[in-house]
Amino acid sequence: MKVLIIAPHMDDEVLGCGGTIVRHINAGDHVTVCVVANRAYNHKYDPELIEKEKASCKKAQAIFSYQDLIFLDLPDEQLDHSQIDIIIPLEEVVNRCRPDIVYVPHRGDLNQDHRAIFEAARVVCRPNAEHRISTLRAFEVPSSTDQIPGINEWPFLPNYYVNVKDSLEQKVGAMACYSKESKPFPHPRSSEGLRVYAKKRGMEVGIEAAEAFVVLRDGW
Repeated sequence: MKVLIIAPHMDDEVLGCGGTIVRHINAGDHVTVCVVANRAYNHKYDPELIEKEKASCKKAQAIFSYQDLIFLDLPDEQLDHSQIDIIIPLEEVVNRCRPDIVYVPHRGDLNQDHRAIFEAARVVCRPNAEHRISTLRAFEVPSSTDQIPGINEWPFLPNYYVNVKDSLEQKVGAMACYSKESKPFPHPRSSEGLRVYAKKRGMEVGIEAAEAFVVLRDGW
């Protein structure tokens, strides 16, 4: 199968579905990660830091061994200004990659860029689009999805789990490539935090470690 991960920022592909990427690769699937935005630091752009972040992303790619990495280089912290500026390049990626399965950020995330990308991806992945996508799943991002207040109208209520017992340490190792974004425990982006997350999701379905998703469409 062809798999597309739409990651708002560099590191979201690891946080949201790093273990699942490994499972797809081990199953013989072709995986493409599309990183939508560059990252702003303290609300400012630093080209040198962005290049370092891209290098970190490529190191994480090497750990996961997935095939294709695409940077759209859209502006961080501004994606909610214009949906069409996200839709057009995402359509080009989807029509070129022609994926069977697409993973997108969850609509209920605290981060406004994540929410904007969800809405754009929902348009791009509509059932009657030029390329029909059979399966659409939303992932959670530790330190974003979990930070939303309880009054959120889009709670993350997973209904699909992937066993990542054997790929969890690759996920932890890939996140360590992002030294600037990794944090000490008890931050969710810490190594121990990622392990706790996986164990918690695993307990929900009776396995040792899992990544959780919301199935938005399953057309197989």
